[in-house]
Amino acid sequence: MAFHEIRFPANLSFGSVGGPERRTEIVTLANGFEERNTPWAHSRRRYDAGVGLRSLDDIETLIAFFEARAGQMHGFRWKDWSDYKSCAPSGTPGPEDQLIGTGDGVTTVFTLQKTYFSGLQSYSRPILKPVAGTVLVAVAGDPKVAGLEFTVNHDSGEVSFVLAPDLGTRVTAGFEFDVPVRFDADSIQTSVASFQAGDVPVVPIVEIRL
Repeated sequence: MAFHEIRFPANLSFGSVGGPERRTEIVTLANGFEERNTPWAHSRRRYDAGVGLRSLDDIETLIAFFEARAGQMHGFRWKDWSDYKSCAPSGTPGPEDQLIGTGDGVTTVFTLQKTYFSGLQSYSRPILKPVAGTVLVAVAGDPKVAGLEFTVNHDSGEVSFVLAPDLGTRVTAGFEFDVPVRFDADSIQTSVASFQAGDVPVVPIVEIRL
């Protein structure tokens, strides 16, 4: 299997349904209390791409994409329209959106991440598939120049500095990103008659670990 660095057609993913999934193991004790545990450090996202199909031409595009990925065999990029920026959905990414690390004077490589906050709790999500040309970086609030002071590996989400950030400095970034996914079925069943009647096919998509 391989990962194809190609994005599922964004016009087809627009309107899709889906979001994060967690796995929680719950054991109810004899006294009625519960013990809860999770084997997952990170959530996994699921989507249905069928909702975004609006014409028979869209179905043809979907089938071509599906065949080129050999069904579930190969992964690809997916734009989650509800969550694809380092900032608020209505905002524009800036170099100080997300803290991705703290300088120690030695480390030159940092991995992009997005942190979600709610009350006193937070969750940091690794960002492995940033969109080329969208990554902005700053050290201690000072924007850095791409290609001169840092480079970005868009296949892994790693930011590499020419010079290691000084000890104690905040390393921040702003970006757009995709989700690494694959098809979650080895078949797509379509019917021209049912599609024209408003019945769209189910096209399950699931996030993959890299």
